[in-house]
Amino acid sequence: MTTTTKKTTSKKLPAPATEKKSKAVSQSAKSDQKRGEIVRVAIEIINSRSYAQATVVDIAAALNLRDATLYHYFPDKLSLAYACHRHSLERFERLLLATDAAGGNGAHKLRQLIRDMLDDSQANGPLLYFGDFSYLHAPQRKVIGAWGERMRQHLIKFLQEGMKDGSIIQCEPELVVHLLIGMLIWLGKWVPGVPGLTVDRLMTAIDAVAFRGLDK
Repeated sequence: MTTTTKKTTSKKLPAPATEKKSKAVSQSAKSDQKRGEIVRVAIEIINSRSYAQATVVDIAAALNLRDATLYHYFPDKLSLAYACHRHSLERFERLLLATDAAGGNGAHKLRQLIRDMLDDSQANGPLLYFGDFSYLHAPQRKVIGAWGERMRQHLIKFLQEGMKDGSIIQCEPELVVHLLIGMLIWLGKWVPGVPGLTVDRLMTAIDAVAFRGLDK
């Protein structure tokens, strides 16, 4: 019995498509500084107008740039907003860890963190309003959400330490942290509009409401 072997030929696969290369962005220190300036202005505009109402044109105009120039540093408004969220969380985390490392009781840590945040915002511009990041892409939301949760848990730890060392009254730390975060979130939105406001004045008001209470 004769077996006939069918000759097969390998099918040549098409060459992989070449990825579209994005415009090269300079990694120089000058470019990093410009990106930092863009992020700072974008945070101020998004805080005051919301992400939906803020435009790349407005952000560029505030920096005396053409919007085409801004796209050299960020490909679109969404990537710029994501950079603003990351920048704000990096700043907040740095202050949080420094406060924890410096030591002190729970109440001292909370007061010091708030004071440091106010000083930092005065020197470097406000942090981005943390209340909403639903407009980000799903992977970006996952990163920002997890990052924010780590910060929330760290604040809860400060309250738990204070309850243990007696510097903070017994309370529901998870709920109190939500209230504190809500206060800190809105500071970046309404505080810049208060005429003649100083960090000392604001800290006195926060101390009265958040730490000593308004009851006489």
